[in-house]
Amino acid sequence: MKQVYKWLIPFLICLLLAACGGSKAKPENSAEKYFREGEKNFESNLIDDAIASWEKVRDTFYSPELSMLAELKIAEAYYVSERYEEAALAYQDFLKQHPSDFRSAMIHYRMGLSYYQQILSPDRDQTSTKNAMKSFQKLITQFPNDPHAQEARNLIQRCRTRLAEHEVYVGQFYLKRKQYQPAIKRLEGILETFPDYYYRDEAYFYLLKAYLITEQRDKAQIIYDKLLTEFSGSDFVEDAQELFAEK
Repeated sequence: MKQVYKWLIPFLICLLLAACGGSKAKPENSAEKYFREGEKNFESNLIDDAIASWEKVRDTFYSPELSMLAELKIAEAYYVSERYEEAALAYQDFLKQHPSDFRSAMIHYRMGLSYYQQILSPDRDQTSTKNAMKSFQKLITQFPNDPHAQEARNLIQRCRTRLAEHEVYVGQFYLKRKQYQPAIKRLEGILETFPDYYYRDEAYFYLLKAYLITEQRDKAQIIYDKLLTEFSGSDFVEDAQELFAEK
């Protein structure tokens, strides 16, 4: 019997040690570790490494709050590194997943800025301009008293100006190719959609020209009167007078 106990006691001790070792707390949660690692990399301007660390946090599903914060950190990292396309998508994904988050106003603002930074010249595609306007409009509609609301209104006006400039470009494009009806449609659309467009004198001139070419002299006269009344000092006034003389 004593021999059995001599053998059994060491065995039980081993089991106890194994049990204690199995219940021993982990030194640090991996999600928290990756989050701090991301912050450290970000502070060191290692943006890609920071994003990679925060993506690990997001994908662990350890804590909803920590995952949400990691998603925002990823979007911010893209934004500050001027990777605006990725930033806009990251902000957009966050709003889809968390539409009622208390940071929604800030996210709409940042998403709008991300699109705004991608706006192209008037002769190029204006999808980013429209997306920026939508983001800023949501901000001022849902959060009219937000500190960034007034800036959003100003940026919307700039976006409208760029869209009007694009329409003038397209109108001229059709006019040069003698596609007069599409040109008229575009130019008339500017005056209807953007009545406060600052450079309406240019739109007036090309619309007047299209009307004269298509023998719509009455409409041309109305546009000429508007040009003369609203922009008497414009260089387009003299050009318009010459057109009338020719026709």
